[in-house]
Amino acid sequence: MKLTTILLTLTLAIAGFSASDSKNNARPSIVLVHGAFADGSGWGHVIPLLEKNGYTVTAVQNPLTSLADDIATTRRAIEGQKGPVILVGHSYGGAVITAASADNPQVKALVYIAAFAPEKGDTLNSLLKSMEPSDIGPALAPDSGGFVYIDRLKFHDVFAKDVSADEARIMAATQKPIFGPIFDTPIPGVGWKNIPSWYLVATEDRAINPDLERFMAKRIGATTSEVKASHVPFITHPKEVAKVIESAARATANSRN
Repeated sequence: MKLTTILLTLTLAIAGFSASDSKNNARPSIVLVHGAFADGSGWGHVIPLLEKNGYTVTAVQNPLTSLADDIATTRRAIEGQKGPVILVGHSYGGAVITAASADNPQVKALVYIAAFAPEKGDTLNSLLKSMEPSDIGPALAPDSGGFVYIDRLKFHDVFAKDVSADEARIMAATQKPIFGPIFDTPIPGVGWKNIPSWYLVATEDRAINPDLERFMAKRIGATTSEVKASHVPFITHPKEVAKVIESAARATANSRN
């Protein structure tokens, strides 16, 4: 065999191996969806951990103007990724990812972080009222446009009890309001019936009753773990949050191989 033929054969073989190896080791992209009273920067403690381990991460900036607007914004973020996506939602963001993932083959796993995991037709208020109420209701205050804030004097205690007082003050001052009628908007569709789910329960959550979180996690058949944290474990326990997300990513990658 001529030397040029041998070199060409070796080159093609190496290229084929590299392409196959790259495909087998390709990691899904991770899309993070914030909840009410927050924005994408809240994931700042989790993003570096995921990126350090080779994941492409995008934090959605939802307008919180309507459920439909937030679903549409999240879907655009999903469409902007190359290949499969792990979709992660915190709090109200759980309702958003539930609907945004419906009939979306690009989403391979759903991860709920102290989040709503509704059934079709559920509303946030119907879920909150289904069990002993959390402390979030009395702490809410609407503005003149119908957007809702958390009272700054109650923010630390109700929303982020295990965050330092200084950081909680910043969170309260920079909180992003949510349009009040969203709480009574029915969920138009659900992705978790066809997509595997993971759920992290925050056992000291005062915004969503932890028992409601456990109920929703069980109802959707999620792989469930718990962390001793307030409503914002992605700030106070970012390693645990990243671990759950990466577990979903690995399970998804394994199922594709």
